[in-house]
Amino acid sequence: MKGIIGKKIGMTSIFAADGKQTACTIIEATPNVVTQIKTQEIDGYNALQLAIGDKKEKHSVKAEINHFAKANTAPKKFTKEFRNYSIAKALGETIGLDIFTEGEDVEIVGTSKGKGFQGVVKRHGFSGVGEASHGQHDRQRAPGSIGNSSDASRVFKGMRMAGRMGGDRVKMKGLKIVKIFPEQNYILVSGSVPGHNGSIVLIQK
Repeated sequence: MKGIIGKKIGMTSIFAADGKQTACTIIEATPNVVTQIKTQEIDGYNALQLAIGDKKEKHSVKAEINHFAKANTAPKKFTKEFRNYSIAKALGETIGLDIFTEGEDVEIVGTSKGKGFQGVVKRHGFSGVGEASHGQHDRQRAPGSIGNSSDASRVFKGMRMAGRMGGDRVKMKGLKIVKIFPEQNYILVSGSVPGHNGSIVLIQK
């Protein structure tokens, strides 16, 4: 596989020659530094550790400073591993958007927006109970029955109920690279990408 770490900027639309509109996500992917190379013999698997975003030394612990010093680079904010990387790279080298081509299919991994504590209507798509008027009651957005009181006398595991929503690791498959701007380190990907603007995402083939 091959991949790169990027930062979600926002969304836009582009129009084809026939007037067809395509919703796209803008991702900024500055050159990633190879900060560690893992091998089957030493680590038990093959992987490349990539890093972006400079971090001040006064905000870094000594272990971080020494780790990034081996790659001859400053401490970084974000590091991610890509297993079985298909491109051979040496420690300290950079990986840019030139590993991708326009029209190529990619997968985007990110963390979805946190929604906090939500009810069953928003969290699981329940339709609610009863009429919305003519004797409106306080059970409009209630979950309804959650168990059998005469048999098991308990709530089964996995019951869809209210709770914390969002903040999950999400992978979007089947997205297409629409446009690459190598000078600005921007890449346009068709469709939506999980996470808020400014969040870290992984673009991988």
